[in-house]
Amino acid sequence: MKHTPEAAALTNLILEVFRLNGQLLIAGDRLTQPIELTSARWQVLGAINLAGHPISVAQIGRRMGITRQAVQRIANDLKALGFVTFESNPDHVRAKLVVPSTKGWEALNRINAIQIKWSNALTKDMDAARLIETVEVLRELRSRCETTETTPMNEEVQANAQTY
Repeated sequence: MKHTPEAAALTNLILEVFRLNGQLLIAGDRLTQPIELTSARWQVLGAINLAGHPISVAQIGRRMGITRQAVQRIANDLKALGFVTFESNPDHVRAKLVVPSTKGWEALNRINAIQIKWSNALTKDMDAARLIETVEVLRELRSRCETTETTPMNEEVQANAQTY
């Protein structure tokens, strides 16, 4: 069996996204290091910021595409460092809301300013329309991956996976 041209292009895109993700994590760690953050801690704080209100660990995990357990560990680290607090959730007794502290909001403001300078420098001389189109393609692929109808876990794919 052979990839279609589209599937071959997708495979190359996936590999490049994996490489880019690694580089973005390294860059994020460098950008956040002076503020006692890491890329992972920044992502958790950023998810709350993007939501516009305190959200639960499970909600952060769903928005970020990572497990609740991973977010809980990071949220606990952020709490220990004074970046967040946990507050009661009126919708769920056991699922506390993660709330940035004053220190957390100050860190977000500082890292946002640093990220703006970094991203401006990184995209110098790039075509904004190409970047926008790339975001649209990535969103479409993510959406397709999120739907069970197009998730490649049918019997044929599972059978082929078991032969390797």
